[in-house]
Amino acid sequence: MILVTGGTGLVGSHLLFDLIRSGKQVRALKRKTSDTGMIQKIFSYYSDAPELLASKIEWVDADLLDFASIEDSLDGISEIYHAGAVVSFYPADHKKMLKVNIDGTANLVNLALEKNINKFCYVSSVSTLGRADNHGLTDEETFWIHSGKNSVYAISKYGAEREVWRGMEEGLNAVVINPSVILGPGFWNDNSGLFRLVWKGLKFYTKGINGYVDVKDVVKVMILIMEKNLFNERFIVSSENISYQRLFTLMARNLDEPEPTINVPPLLNHIAWRVEAVRSFITGSKPEITKEMATTTLQQYTFSNDKIRKALSFEFLPIDESIRQTCQFFKKDHFIGG
Repeated sequence: MILVTGGTGLVGSHLLFDLIRSGKQVRALKRKTSDTGMIQKIFSYYSDAPELLASKIEWVDADLLDFASIEDSLDGISEIYHAGAVVSFYPADHKKMLKVNIDGTANLVNLALEKNINKFCYVSSVSTLGRADNHGLTDEETFWIHSGKNSVYAISKYGAEREVWRGMEEGLNAVVINPSVILGPGFWNDNSGLFRLVWKGLKFYTKGINGYVDVKDVVKVMILIMEKNLFNERFIVSSENISYQRLFTLMARNLDEPEPTINVPPLLNHIAWRVEAVRSFITGSKPEITKEMATTTLQQYTFSNDKIRKALSFEFLPIDESIRQTCQFFKKDHFIGG
């Protein structure tokens, strides 16, 4: 049986779909407060029988910080896909994010070693690579550099990665994948929030560049890596490097919205997050822009996918097609167009 963490998230829900559709027995961890309703919605994008497929998931309430609850969930498990994590760029979430992402991963690694789990796939991030001071193409050998440009999220994922690498040293058959920015449908207020912002009429862009990948490709790569037993390695999972202007333009065109036309220079970008912080403090709501977000959008990050393409003979879905497909789901969910 396969264990999946983070099953109620963007990557985890798509992973559950592919595993269940291929006939695998799957157990998925969730917090007691987690809503599994999104699973059926994600499944409905790709299947005419979402309820039937979703009913095959064995859900278990567990907390990555609760060693005992995780231990019970590993009975009969032979493979683990660890996609569970706190993802946030809001200062109020930093302490929790560091705790869950690092200590929770350490707990899972320790139990995997104790119970002789055969295979372990950890979903990390390209943010753990040394892109902060690297102006060329980042690959798997571009190692972490301590820098003020690293977000707290990146620090938490780097700490979690170290626990996985430690597990490998102790005999765990594990692999680390480092996806770039993941695009996919359904989570319009969270992971897929950029589509919502463009639909609302986003007018601005920066000169930043980043890597992007479709969520379906991330899941395909994870499953293929485990099937081929490519352990004690890391793989960057990214389709293309494109500018924010290009990204927002593609989204706008596919959502039938005006394209962004206003370039935000660095000075205005830094002013924007400070103004938003004041608004957030006064209203008590979460800021739409944080310092970490503003800093990231100004950087020009590019990533190489040569290693994974060669290892799996894999071809990624072009980002313009990923955006087109995701926008179709967005329009359907928001009753836009025919």
